[in-house]
Amino acid sequence: MAAAARAVPRALREAAAAFSAGGDVAAALGALRAALEAAGGAAALAERERAQYGAFLRRLVGNPDSLPAPQRQRLWRGFFAEAPAALGFPVLAEAVAAPGPGFCLTMVVETLEQFLQEGRLSALMWEVCQQQAQDRSPELQETLLSKIVCLPDHVSNKLQGKNPPVFFPQNYFPLLGSAIIQVLQKISDSLRGGLDCSISFVSHVLGKVCIHGRQKEILSVLVPHLTDVTKSDCIWQRICWRLVECVPDRWMEAVVLGFVQRASGADVLSRLLGNLVVKNKKARFVMTQKLLLLQYGYTTAVLQNVLGYLSLDSLRRALLIKVLQELLETWGSSSAVKHSPAEQQQYISKAILICLSHLKEPEIESCRQELLASMMAGVKCHLDSSLPQIRRLGMIVAESISLKINTDGPVLKFQYEEDNETRELKSLLVQTPPCSVVPSLPDDDRNERADAALPVVLESNEKPHRAAPVMPDEESDAELDSDDDLIPYDMSEDKELKTTKAPVYIRDCIEVLTGSDDVDKWDATIKALENLIQKNPAATREVSVELAKILLHLEEKTCIEGFAELRQRAQVAVLITDPIPVAQYLTSQFYSLNYSLRQRMDILDVLVLAAQEMSYPKIRGKNKHSGAQKPCIQLLPGSDSSKDWRRIVNERIKSKTRRFAKGQSEVKQDSVPNEFNSIAGHFFFPLIQNFDRPLSTFDLLGEDHFVLGRLAHTLAILMYLAVNAMAVTTMGKALLEFVWALRFHTDSYVRQGLLSCISSILLGVPTEHLLEDTTEELLETQSWLADVVEKDPDGDCRRLALQNLLLMENLKKKLETVPS
Repeated sequence: MAAAARAVPRALREAAAAFSAGGDVAAALGALRAALEAAGGAAALAERERAQYGAFLRRLVGNPDSLPAPQRQRLWRGFFAEAPAALGFPVLAEAVAAPGPGFCLTMVVETLEQFLQEGRLSALMWEVCQQQAQDRSPELQETLLSKIVCLPDHVSNKLQGKNPPVFFPQNYFPLLGSAIIQVLQKISDSLRGGLDCSISFVSHVLGKVCIHGRQKEILSVLVPHLTDVTKSDCIWQRICWRLVECVPDRWMEAVVLGFVQRASGADVLSRLLGNLVVKNKKARFVMTQKLLLLQYGYTTAVLQNVLGYLSLDSLRRALLIKVLQELLETWGSSSAVKHSPAEQQQYISKAILICLSHLKEPEIESCRQELLASMMAGVKCHLDSSLPQIRRLGMIVAESISLKINTDGPVLKFQYEEDNETRELKSLLVQTPPCSVVPSLPDDDRNERADAALPVVLESNEKPHRAAPVMPDEESDAELDSDDDLIPYDMSEDKELKTTKAPVYIRDCIEVLTGSDDVDKWDATIKALENLIQKNPAATREVSVELAKILLHLEEKTCIEGFAELRQRAQVAVLITDPIPVAQYLTSQFYSLNYSLRQRMDILDVLVLAAQEMSYPKIRGKNKHSGAQKPCIQLLPGSDSSKDWRRIVNERIKSKTRRFAKGQSEVKQDSVPNEFNSIAGHFFFPLIQNFDRPLSTFDLLGEDHFVLGRLAHTLAILMYLAVNAMAVTTMGKALLEFVWALRFHTDSYVRQGLLSCISSILLGVPTEHLLEDTTEELLETQSWLADVVEKDPDGDCRRLALQNLLLMENLKKKLETVPS
């Protein structure tokens, strides 16, 4: 046997000489094959002979034409098939990276394909794992690592996309995942047999694949298998823990995120990762900081996996408490509420609710005061927001914290609209977490969780009706009275005799609304007022300002249905009947002292509704658009507060679009002058003049930013409705200055209003006037809009800015066509 082993180096030298000197290559290769068979195959070679055999394989790849043509393919594949995987694979991978003639490249790819299909990737990695246990050849391991992970890219680059299907990433990386499973099985068998074995090379392969963006392909194979084998096998659990722990820090984030996203529950994640978050600083940063506070694109299931994982071990629960404190600090930061996207705030709110669902009573007791302080600070920041979605998030989280810290006393309860998002958020606090089925979780802990959920269920449902007390028969008989035998009168046909007639004169209405104590007459008056104003315009003009003042301050005396709408319609009717003096009164009161924010916003709504009705042509005394939805600037549910504005813009675009169709043409209506054009300035300019002058009870640039946002939306709509007015150019310039002064406002609703103003200017002011008078301002505005599209945290602001850039692009094209 020793003589046979000595014959292999001699045969290798003779084969190398035959390649170099052009000798009988076939004879030299035959002698080498015989020597290898006598020595027990290439796998039995010593370290020195292995290096010589690797050099021989490189000569074989570099000199394909030296092989006899009839035996070329058989000799080629034979030597690579017999070679150890750790020797043959690097040679083939190098040949793909720097191929020779076309025949060589084809043979290399075919041999590699056969290598993969025969499952020799697992043999390759197993050889390296055994070498690592002996601390050998770290350079070879790094080379192999790069070639294994990058093989599909190298093959595709050389074959220009015409590579065999096995090299497609969606096929190759699942194959690599199966090979890793086979290697892990061999490692498990070795450990059970008492033999040392290293797993770090497999960890490096996994890390590099994940950092290359192929987590889905490889972990879709690995995670389900590891989930199954770790259920009841402690050795497999330790192998899985070491597999992730040995991943280098530079690749740890990609691996951890891959496991977190594909684990079927927190209990599974706990089995797969163990206490990785305690042992590895990089993993701890990813799971407790980056995934929760710095990113917000992951699903609710991912949040439940991460936070449930932290709650399942006593060493990790300290991190859960710390995470909750940091989440609450962010949630209660006024700066974060102003500058973070709504999606991120919703993400943080979900994380807080999930953390609360995992807290135990002793932990709540230890941080009760901190939770209370965070709740008070956070709910104030959220309620100060102009966006309904943000306010509702603050209410839900505050209710949940209150429920946790006040189990025996009264809890916070807000009024808000229930929708799917609200129900999902509340379910995070009461739903049974996936980790509750973990066998290691104590029964008493599960009971505590169930008990904590009960108060929330009672809180979310209506109060149950009390059952009537059941009394014994003798007691009920004693309570009977002789009056119970009397037969009641039949009053089914009775009718109310009292009828209240509504006033028929405007001055009578004023008297009823200001001094009458007759509730029925007051109700009849407010219901009939709009119709009466429309039928008596001359009488209305005599007392229009007085009536507008009464309606502005009018408060509801009875529980009349739709009072706010009736009052608003009457105000609009007065304004339309006598627009100039009433508009002057309303706009002057908007900036006056001692008005509530509600009254100021009512003024804005009335101005918009009246302007809209006056701007549409009227036919036969009826509004042509009476069936259409009016563009009221009321704040809509959700974050899409500019919905009405976009509808108006879409209608304008639609009106300017020419359509060719066959069939009966639409009957044309008689044209009627736009009543709003001549008085638009009386609505617009008084509103825009004093916005920057703070009053003792009203500060638009300060804490009353919600009204500022409504003002911006109002000015945008008024600008749009005055599209053909004589003063439209002056209005556009003034509105552009208004926008420019406030363009960096921190409130997203205000910025949405400002961007709507830009759209109104671009659509309302004639193009020639814009190009002549505001060219420089438009260029600056374009730069600002581009910055908003790129950096603004609010999605609606980004969409509005992009829409404005498209409108400006059309203006630019018109500017280029203007002759110089």
